[in-house]
Amino acid sequence: MQPVVRVTIVGSGSGGNATLFESGGTRVLVDAGLSARRVRNTVRDVLHLSLDSLDGIVLTHAHGDHVGHAARVSKVLRARVWITPETQKRIQLPAVVPTRSYARKSRFRIGGLKFDSSPVPHDAPQVALVVRDQHDCVGIVTDLGRIPKSLPKHLARCRTLLLESNHDLELLRMAPYPAFVRNRIAGVGGHLANEQTAALLSALRDGPLERVVLMHLSQKANSPAKAARVAREALGPDVEILVAAQDRPLVLEGTASAQLSLAL
Repeated sequence: MQPVVRVTIVGSGSGGNATLFESGGTRVLVDAGLSARRVRNTVRDVLHLSLDSLDGIVLTHAHGDHVGHAARVSKVLRARVWITPETQKRIQLPAVVPTRSYARKSRFRIGGLKFDSSPVPHDAPQVALVVRDQHDCVGIVTDLGRIPKSLPKHLARCRTLLLESNHDLELLRMAPYPAFVRNRIAGVGGHLANEQTAALLSALRDGPLERVVLMHLSQKANSPAKAARVAREALGPDVEILVAAQDRPLVLEGTASAQLSLAL
């Protein structure tokens, strides 16, 4: 496998989310739930590059762990923010932040990267994104409570898929959350259980999928081992399975995947 789009997952989880996509000199950050300093330091320490600007920031939905640092990252890295009208109404970015609107079901281009967006169910209007260049196709899908019928087709061309596998149902039942929080997580407006993630992966098994990164794992209601086991049962032995972390960046480049522990 030799993907052209380089993906750097700066962090993934309820503590903050940001993922950098690069191709042909274009750099786009999907979500800005982590600080500009964290993003820049990750690029410096992991990729050994200086990050002074971005070609764009694409926000998926209005929750703070995905948009909480958007205004600051936009200012520091001199980037326009791409945002749906539904999200813009909810977060009210400062007027000085340059923005461009995209529809939840749309196609748009930022430099050398093409984006296809499709709505998915969550308790804030949310999108699944497919990111493409001339040769590669990567999907990123987190924060959804169920799999809509349209999603497998939306992701059918992806060779790499970054996909939420938030919780184990039994661990969620025992998690130290109030009942309403457990119900919200498990509901249509919440997050995917490992088994729901596996069902989607099974639907994609006969396509070009070569690598899956399990995203947005709950630290109290899941474990990397459980999530990976269920995904492996769905995919078989031929697809690489990785697990993203909140505090360790993960780089997907060429045939190698590297997850590092950095003092960020």
